[in-house]
Amino acid sequence: MIATDSIVATVSFYIDGVWEQPQGRDTQAVTNPATERRIADVPFAVAADVHRAVRAAHNAFQKWREVPVVDRVQVLYRFKTLLDAHAAEVAAILTRENGKTLDDAKAEVRRMIQMVEVACGMPSLMMGDSLNDIAAGIDCKTIRQPIGVCAGITPFNFPAMVPLWMYPFAIACGNTFVLKPSEKVPLTPTRVVELLHEAGLPPGVLNLIHGGKEAVDALLLHPLVRAVSFVGSTPVAKYIYSTAAAEGKRVQALGGAKNHLVVMPDADMGKTVEAIIGSAFGAAGERCLAGSVLVPVGDSADLLLRLLVARARSLAVGDGSQTGVEMGPLVTSDHCHRVRGYVEKGVAEGATPLLDGRQFTAGDGFFLGPTIFDHVTPDMAIAREEIFGPVLSVMRVKTLDEAIELVNRSPFGNATSIFTNDGKAAREYSSRIEVGMVGVNVGVAAPMAFFPFAGWKNSFFGDLHAHGKDAISFYTEQKVIMSRWF
Repeated sequence: MIATDSIVATVSFYIDGVWEQPQGRDTQAVTNPATERRIADVPFAVAADVHRAVRAAHNAFQKWREVPVVDRVQVLYRFKTLLDAHAAEVAAILTRENGKTLDDAKAEVRRMIQMVEVACGMPSLMMGDSLNDIAAGIDCKTIRQPIGVCAGITPFNFPAMVPLWMYPFAIACGNTFVLKPSEKVPLTPTRVVELLHEAGLPPGVLNLIHGGKEAVDALLLHPLVRAVSFVGSTPVAKYIYSTAAAEGKRVQALGGAKNHLVVMPDADMGKTVEAIIGSAFGAAGERCLAGSVLVPVGDSADLLLRLLVARARSLAVGDGSQTGVEMGPLVTSDHCHRVRGYVEKGVAEGATPLLDGRQFTAGDGFFLGPTIFDHVTPDMAIAREEIFGPVLSVMRVKTLDEAIELVNRSPFGNATSIFTNDGKAAREYSSRIEVGMVGVNVGVAAPMAFFPFAGWKNSFFGDLHAHGKDAISFYTEQKVIMSRWF
């Protein structure tokens, strides 16, 4: 039985500028993964709730689209100021419901705020082009206009940052928005929307609902929703994309990953080990940019693994809110059990466990220690499937060409990194690799807000990626105007 904190709140919906706690809805417990204590209840929206939220957004769009862009971003400037003032509070809420360390949470909040900073530049970002006299006496220009009601469906692993990959850009472009965050971590996005409300956003421009598949399907099928943004697993991303696209909606659906870290013999081993530790075990591996497969090239393996195992063994694992902890728990009991199952598969399939996280114990909480498997082969489940936990598979190769072939065979194409002091090797790898985001001596190749999050293959479904210039294209329609005056 899950223990309960002394105060357990029910998370609210935010529809048409009003906070409400709907009655008669199914609820799910929100649990602190480090203590297994119930900290809140989240109500699950039904189709009627989704319709009210979308209708409120549609009605608000009629006025919001006419607000000059320089005035729209004034709300975001105030929002950014409030986020700065409440950054520590938001990070603490994030750690409490997600489990990641407070340092990780603070870094995520910083990235979240950077999204707002970039969206504040919308007056220049959504400018069009013009050219006089494309023919005798005829001028031509392009303008960007908002598309309408947009929806965002976001995951548990970045409850502060990922929603802000979406709605600051959307509303700055003149759209309105309905957000459905992960039901596992509703407290962080709710607190952030409270701050946006405090910043003076007009009613209906942003609406917040919670729930599961019924709410998602209602958004995907609603005729007034024009665009859908999603981040999550590949099977769900495929479903989101195919369902919404079949309804004629614009879709960006970010899926799963199997990210490879390639280490050349000439790499700086000390710095490389620290980068691998952060990539594979930061946020307990619950990141779509987490390094999941380590690929030592040539004779780099023995020294690299000796240093890596020693460093991973020394990682401080525990409650992420405590000082000095380097890795927190997994988000739920079910997810922890799933990741443990992959460790068992790795052993059963014949991989060599250099470090077995199942041996870690920390009392209450959904904990699994860092795990490293050596001599992993391409046919093993731990080599092929997204685990989303602190499990690192080592696949040794002899040459850079072999490493490139190995990575390019993966059905995923989210991120990869190469560690080397050889510029030629780095350039060749970056050029030939079939992956959307590449790091050179960088463990987590996460782009800043002004660049796109550019996954490939089964890591992304759609044409325009999240944030950066792609966000402006995604959340606007381009119109071409030709004029002649007699």
